[in-house]
Amino acid sequence: MPKREDPKLLVGFHTSDDAGIYRITDELAVVSTADYITPPVNDGYLFGQIAAANALSDIYAMGATPIMCLNLVNFPSQKLPAETLRQIVQGALSKITEAGAVLAGGHSVEDDEPKFGLAVTGTVHPDRYWGNTGAQPGDVLILTKSLGSGVLFNANVKGWVSKAALDKCIGTLTRLNRTAAEIFRRFDVHAATDITGCGLAGHGLEMAKGSNVTLVIDGDSVPAMDESLAMYEKGMTTGVNSHNRKLVQHHFEFGSKRKPWQEELFFDPQTSGGLLVSIPKAQGRGALEALIEQGETEVQVIGEVYPFNGRTHVLVA
Repeated sequence: MPKREDPKLLVGFHTSDDAGIYRITDELAVVSTADYITPPVNDGYLFGQIAAANALSDIYAMGATPIMCLNLVNFPSQKLPAETLRQIVQGALSKITEAGAVLAGGHSVEDDEPKFGLAVTGTVHPDRYWGNTGAQPGDVLILTKSLGSGVLFNANVKGWVSKAALDKCIGTLTRLNRTAAEIFRRFDVHAATDITGCGLAGHGLEMAKGSNVTLVIDGDSVPAMDESLAMYEKGMTTGVNSHNRKLVQHHFEFGSKRKPWQEELFFDPQTSGGLLVSIPKAQGRGALEALIEQGETEVQVIGEVYPFNGRTHVLVA
């Protein structure tokens, strides 16, 4: 029989958390994750940066510090030059180094489509890690990055997105969640996750259900990337939006003032998205000011946590 229970396994697959955590000693726990993506951009170096930031984010979302990475590579060596792979790895290495971690090797597989990511090992004190199931009534919800990268990348294929908006989007995706995580460690984080492929709706629902609470989100406070809402209003979407909507449809509710195209932002699949953190309301302003002071200019308080209302786990007002 497979080994499913171990008192040293502090976080496993039961809670849909961002990484697994295993206690080594009373002072040390190992955090482990793996994540890789298909290219959202044509530039190999930027692809490597985005993929690495995306994978490292899982460690930051647990309140941990990354220490070692392994490359995960799928690459069509008969179709693309070796220089492209070198650029991807160099881009990833730049973010690994920025995170203070080391690249220790990796594994490659021949594939028809390039894919890249990292397996990341981190460390955290076994009594100080964050999970996604501890949100408490009275908390406020803080989101550190704007939403909308999924629709922007799709719209860019048709030439609908301005260079300024796309460059700003890429800047957001290549920005590590390191600074935000370090600042949040000064506060009493009750729950945390990063917003990736399931969108704010999906990852917010995981937090709400796991915590048995209702998240009430102020839709007007949710930060949107430049031109992302305009793309949805224009009729653009992604292949994942409808899937994400179906995943949450029985537990997620919109207020009447939200237009259908505005709702789509909540289902937009993010890559290297921001942290969604639940902290005591009394600490919200201090955390927000500290984040902004350190350059996290997209950060917003987007809602509050209430006792579960018996019907809806996430309500967007």
